[in-house]
Amino acid sequence: MDYIALLNLMQDYYQWLFTLLMLLLYPKVAKVTLRVFEKTVIGRDDVHRVKRARWLIKTALLIALLMTLMIMWGIELRGLLVVGSSIFALLGVGLFASWSLLSNVTSFFTLFVQNYCRIGLWVRVVDGANFVEGKIIDMTFLNVVLETLDGNRVLYPNNLFIVRPVIVLSKAPEKAAKKAEKKQLPIGVKR
Repeated sequence: MDYIALLNLMQDYYQWLFTLLMLLLYPKVAKVTLRVFEKTVIGRDDVHRVKRARWLIKTALLIALLMTLMIMWGIELRGLLVVGSSIFALLGVGLFASWSLLSNVTSFFTLFVQNYCRIGLWVRVVDGANFVEGKIIDMTFLNVVLETLDGNRVLYPNNLFIVRPVIVLSKAPEKAAKKAEKKQLPIGVKR
């Protein structure tokens, strides 16, 4: 096969070759990026936050790869801007509509960025005259999972966790002593 035929073949199929090359390079680029990230944050944050940050980095790299491939294949980004602005509007509605699942997901990202409430801390979430105390054992897209002193798990919605006053306790709360019950004498028996 001569070089001119090879160049013609590459010219005809350059989009496919570039796509294949990008898909083959993505895992290596993600691995190198994550190594650099881990070297910069080593010992600074908790394990769960690092895991989430790793996931966000992989997702951002994948989105960048898809955008590059779309541009390469001639897909206009104007349509994507319309879709992106619609998603942004939905996220805005989600922040204010407390009944929405979208509100819990957007609140998750707010909690993710904040550093004062993280896994392993004891908190008291105040809701009027009531409160919930527990240790944060997980932060998911929809809920903050608290474990109470009794070992029960409370799934507290992210959007409520953000809008309610949250007291970060310096130590685990002590279990309240049970009040001695008054024993009542049977009817007809005098003291």
